[in-house]
Amino acid sequence: MKIAKHEKTNIHSVGAVETKTFTFAEQLYLASGEKLGPVTLAYETYGSLNKEKSNAILILHALSGDAHAAGVHAGDNDTGWWEELIGPGKAFDTHRYFIICSNVVGGCKGSTGPSSLNPATGKPYALDFPFITVADMVEAQRHLIDHLGIDKLLCVAGGSMGGMQVLQWVSSYPERVKSAIPIATTLKHSPQQIAFNEVIRQSIMADPAWREGSYYEFGQPEKGLSVARMIGHITFMSEHSMEEKFSRRLKSDRFSFGFDADFEVEGYLRYRGANFVKRFDANSYLYITKAIDYFDLSGGKFLPHGKTVDTRFLIISFKSDWLYPPHQSQEIVRALKRKHVDATYCELTSTYGHDAFLIEVEEQTTLIKHFLDKTFNGYLVMGNDGI
Repeated sequence: MKIAKHEKTNIHSVGAVETKTFTFAEQLYLASGEKLGPVTLAYETYGSLNKEKSNAILILHALSGDAHAAGVHAGDNDTGWWEELIGPGKAFDTHRYFIICSNVVGGCKGSTGPSSLNPATGKPYALDFPFITVADMVEAQRHLIDHLGIDKLLCVAGGSMGGMQVLQWVSSYPERVKSAIPIATTLKHSPQQIAFNEVIRQSIMADPAWREGSYYEFGQPEKGLSVARMIGHITFMSEHSMEEKFSRRLKSDRFSFGFDADFEVEGYLRYRGANFVKRFDANSYLYITKAIDYFDLSGGKFLPHGKTVDTRFLIISFKSDWLYPPHQSQEIVRALKRKHVDATYCELTSTYGHDAFLIEVEEQTTLIKHFLDKTFNGYLVMGNDGI
């Protein structure tokens, strides 16, 4: 999810960055029972890994995000999707920490996904790509972390689908995660959340240009994908933020008495939809929305039985977020408390709805910096073996 930043801070950026790739040849065994390989992950890093390799933080992106979390690419002014929180002196301070962000498997920004070439055919996978889960995304990331020579992550952090990956990391590899920051997320999708994603998927598949997923030589199903993104944007905002941003303002001084975009909110949604089709693959949108619908760590599935979980948690939610409402974050807290896990919960006041995790910089920075300072200082005092 990319949105316009509501303000710029006066803290320096990480500057020019480069997207790298890592490919592992061994098969990725998927939750579906299928296998996928070789697998490539696109990733970026910011800051430096210390000698002890104790300062690594894995940032996990939301549904339509990518590896470009901070800085700018050469010849491109498009800053990373969490630019305001990653960099020197920021929440994830690159003077102190080594930050990693990778594009998920199933994505379309450099990682293996439906638009990638299938080695068996030499053509894009399309719907021959196997179904994936959030657990599969995390397993692919585990290969990357191993490749970087990191035994234990200081922190895993992310919002929305990124928060689901945070929870999955702790569930799958609690011994490899010192601390976790899941933001505006859930242990499982509600029927309403699944319903929105189904409408999104149907809008794509109803476009004749989708061609049963085999559209790569003809071009994207632009109309369907655009409508899908418009639906998504409605859920990202709150009623208050939409009223404040658009109200019933018109794009011109009179009604068209037709189906043009009369209202500013209509024009905004059309603009967002049109831009999205330029940067995201329709099949990836289908696969990833299905993956987050499958996600379910509720009912005791979250924390592994028989394993000690020493991971510290900071859980953040936003009062106006109706897509991932605070009660879903509170459910995470209750699950942690039942297991006697160290957990801090903060529910922030914001009018921005689900978008708040990308927009509300100041309060998140204060919370995250304090949490990471305490975590890292404890790491240094106790040492890797004492954690």
